[in-house]
Amino acid sequence: MTIENSTGLTRRTLLRAFAATAVTAAPTFSNAAGFLRGAGDIRRIRMYSGRTGERMDTIYWIEGEYVPDAVSEINHFMRDWRTDSVKSIDLRTVDIMSAAHNMLDVDEPYMLLSGYRSPKTNAMLRSRSRSVAKNSLHVKGQAADLRLTSRSVSQMARAAAACKGGGVGKYSGSNFVHMDCGVVRTWGR
Repeated sequence: MTIENSTGLTRRTLLRAFAATAVTAAPTFSNAAGFLRGAGDIRRIRMYSGRTGERMDTIYWIEGEYVPDAVSEINHFMRDWRTDSVKSIDLRTVDIMSAAHNMLDVDEPYMLLSGYRSPKTNAMLRSRSRSVAKNSLHVKGQAADLRLTSRSVSQMARAAAACKGGGVGKYSGSNFVHMDCGVVRTWGR
């Protein structure tokens, strides 16, 4: 149902216009939480998974509240696809992802390479690579590895680091950026 006011503008149109002005101001804020408090009535996340073929485009925050059904969708989407294990994703990480995406001014959804990892999956990946942390924030549902074809690893990392909301790792050789809501830090090249 579409509700129009006396000027002929729908509520959805007004929300989009407000969100667009908030996105323009995003790079001037010092951290993701501060940016998002001023971001208006909606927060949106768009991703796809090359592993499962799934796509997600959801508004997960409306008028100061997280949307429970959208949060459930995010948790399921970011599950450990190897074990089909679902964990509650720390929404601070999703907020950082969303803010960085807005700063990059792209229509392309993120490609999610890794969200939640079960301890079993993390141990398997750790046995294959020195770059997988023993106490990875992926296991806590607090991290995501992401890629955009229309932006470089450096561009993505700069946007995420500008949020000052957690860790940002550049993995240029593998063409992805790690974002988490842990201690503010950066690494990689």
